[in-house]
Amino acid sequence: MNNVGLAFLITLFAGLATGIGSLIAFIAKSTNKKFLSVSLGFSAGVMIYVSMIEIFTKAKDSLVSALGEKQGNYLTVISFFIGIFLIAIIDKFVPSGENPHEFKNLPSEADEETKRNAGLLRMGMFTSLAIAIHNFPEGLATFVSALNDMKIAIPIAIAIAIHNIPEGISVSVPIYYATGNKKKAFLYSFLSGMAEPVGALVGYFFLRSVFSDLSFGIIFAMVAGIMVFISLDELLPAAEKYGEHHLSIYGLILGMIVMAVSLLLFI
Repeated sequence: MNNVGLAFLITLFAGLATGIGSLIAFIAKSTNKKFLSVSLGFSAGVMIYVSMIEIFTKAKDSLVSALGEKQGNYLTVISFFIGIFLIAIIDKFVPSGENPHEFKNLPSEADEETKRNAGLLRMGMFTSLAIAIHNFPEGLATFVSALNDMKIAIPIAIAIAIHNIPEGISVSVPIYYATGNKKKAFLYSFLSGMAEPVGALVGYFFLRSVFSDLSFGIIFAMVAGIMVFISLDELLPAAEKYGEHHLSIYGLILGMIVMAVSLLLFI
């Protein structure tokens, strides 16, 4: 537990990326959609590879150590799918219009009628809330990963940070168009990202008293499930919508290669 502070800082870094997205929305005249498509695919590749190859395996090792070969393997698989169902349920309770996992085109700067639409403010506010809800388990996942192994946590944090950038854009743009207030737009974008370090803190205070091979294995397997779901439900569909199908897949494969090489370097 000596690296609790570092684990929190890594989680904070991932959360702050929503603010980066907000700043990009204000500074850039247009978004390089092809680059964004490759980046989101890259994030998905990193998260899927590390979840299935590294996190799932470590979870299984912990649970086998605590319960034995058969029970440990069974509980690993069950916990993995519990993680998937958990984030899927969170998705289900967020209306699709405000759900950051449901892709929607951002309003055009040239569309004066859309700029005047008061509904943009509501969309931006609810998107901020929805992103905060989704970021909470992501923060816990990053934090728990960092407590166990920094070589896993750092690429996870980078991948989450990359996918938080367009989320920050999706919050700040409609609020800015509705109010004309850059500070308010940035604030809501920033606050939605802060759900990640909050998730880390809540997870730490609730779990530190029961931390063992058994609890760690269950949580880590759930983290793997959460990461896989986020990649398949959010990152890849968004990558395809922003660019071309093959670009997102190239990014996915590149992310897997980078993650594989980075893990091999630590052997």
